[in-house]
Amino acid sequence: MTAATTATAPMPAPLTGLRVLDLATLFAGPLAATLLGDFGAEVVKIEHPAKPDPSRGHGPSKDGVGLWWKMLGRNKRTITLDLSKPGGRTTLLRLAATADVVIENFRPGTLEKWDLGWPELSAANPRLVLARVTAFGQFGPYAHRPGFGTLAEAMSGFAAITGEPDAPPTLPPFGLADSIAGLTTAYAVMTALAARERTGEGQVVDMALIEPILAALGPQPLWYDQLGHVQPRTGNRSPNNAPRGVYRTADGTWVAVSTSAQSVAERVMHLVGRPELIDEPWFATGADRARHAGLLDEAVGSWIAARTRTDVLAAFEKAEAAVAPVQDVRDVMTDPQYQALNTITTVDDPELGPLRMQNVLFRLSATPGAIRWAGRPHGADTDEVLTELGLSPADLTALRAEGAL
Repeated sequence: MTAATTATAPMPAPLTGLRVLDLATLFAGPLAATLLGDFGAEVVKIEHPAKPDPSRGHGPSKDGVGLWWKMLGRNKRTITLDLSKPGGRTTLLRLAATADVVIENFRPGTLEKWDLGWPELSAANPRLVLARVTAFGQFGPYAHRPGFGTLAEAMSGFAAITGEPDAPPTLPPFGLADSIAGLTTAYAVMTALAARERTGEGQVVDMALIEPILAALGPQPLWYDQLGHVQPRTGNRSPNNAPRGVYRTADGTWVAVSTSAQSVAERVMHLVGRPELIDEPWFATGADRARHAGLLDEAVGSWIAARTRTDVLAAFEKAEAAVAPVQDVRDVMTDPQYQALNTITTVDDPELGPLRMQNVLFRLSATPGAIRWAGRPHGADTDEVLTELGLSPADLTALRAEGAL
């Protein structure tokens, strides 16, 4: 191979050679596997023969094909396996012996009931990392309760601080806790794999949905511990700076304004024609400005209300003040910054044709990730994956007769 050829040859994705078995359902665990697959890991999605991952049926579908699954199942080969059957158990242990990571989200004790707990899995493969994603963790008084992200959003304090002061606590209209836990699980898996490089041994990742979202909420426990401070609901206002919020424009659209930096707050006041407010003693800190949010909101809001969104955005940009349009998905699909970043990319799919979805989560300059294919049909790769494992056609027939496939 010439030097020129070497210089232009694409480098393999950073996680090429890593094998992940995705036993999880719905969102947090499968999302972690998706993130690993986006950067080159070989992900084998294992689903029950008669009960596919429910995400296949969540949300809108086209021609009977669930669209959410097309994103969550991307870059995964799909096989079926009933782990409660003896043949399913044996086959999983054979797969685990070839894998680096297993991700599961059964209630604590379920894998153990099938004799597939950590002792059995680590005996099959001492280098294996087992990521266990549950609502409440593997131990404690709530460990065996059923739970979903909604409960984490409630328990963590997120809902209590979200919404208007005189309105009920507000839950997010999407899987916030699951998404945060999925990101964290991918990070935890990579951390455990890094430790394996030193020790040569795998370990268990215990991921509880109620914990990562609590970390994302910031220093609330510290504030309470040291000051007895309980953060109230403030709607779109912030206790740390003002003006901050969403403001309606003359053409009926909305923009969001933030003034987390003092210099930006001063620029906004000059822009809206109220520079005298900068000289007020209380304007010097974000917290003091927040105590005068009503006055500042009126100054900013009335100026924005007299102008179209296009004019508002142009004026803020010229003034080097922080503003963004409040966009729905239609705007996102055509936003020039997202287009420049290729945040929404096109994936060719044999079932539905070209699909537009979110691209991989970040860009690497030398070893970028990629979406190689969208979510595949239930069990589409069963025979191929198990044949690679060494099973014969007779073995597959026997497993099907047992109901394990």
